[in-house]
Amino acid sequence: MKKIQISPSILSADFSQLGSEIKRLEEAGADLIHVDVMDGHFVPNLTIGPPVIKSLKKHSSLKFDVHLMITPVHNYIEAYSDAGADIITIHPEATEDLTASILKIKDLGKKVGVSLNPETKVNVIKQHLNQIDLVLIMSVNPGFGGQKFMPEVLNKIKELKNIQKEKNIDFDIEIDGGINFENSKIVIEAGANILVSGTTIFKSNNGDIKKNIDLLKSR
Repeated sequence: MKKIQISPSILSADFSQLGSEIKRLEEAGADLIHVDVMDGHFVPNLTIGPPVIKSLKKHSSLKFDVHLMITPVHNYIEAYSDAGADIITIHPEATEDLTASILKIKDLGKKVGVSLNPETKVNVIKQHLNQIDLVLIMSVNPGFGGQKFMPEVLNKIKELKNIQKEKNIDFDIEIDGGINFENSKIVIEAGANILVSGTTIFKSNNGDIKKNIDLLKSR
């Protein structure tokens, strides 16, 4: 079994103290920094752009796990790569040519992630699984933090695990949306090895980030 990694979403951090918040995450044992990029078009919210990511990179040695919820995503891949994204995750629905977008990310020397919304089937990306490094399963509808976890997406994780075995291919399975201490065990048991969490990490146990990361990792 792969090592369980925690990728805290800075969407739930104190935006007036982002540099300090990222330092706190690293000191508390976070494995990655999850950055949710939203454009108010592909999803109904607006968040941060490349200049903010570039500035935040100075505050951490952790890899930046950047989830692009923007369209047309292909046009923005290079800007986020230049800003310091280490993993660039895109949605099939946000690009006219998924193969071209995957190759662009790879050509820039970054890890490639593809995200599946709750209603998006694994079949949409099945032919691309040998080209990518990560599949991000959304367990809420993307756009806002603090939503309730949708357990029906666990079947997608199990389906991906079966494909890995059948095809002998390797990629990380990440899950994002409503992850907390109650459901973290079931998503790990289903086969996810990277857990994205925001509200639980920053708000639970009086904001004890280290304790919250440790609890999410425990099975």
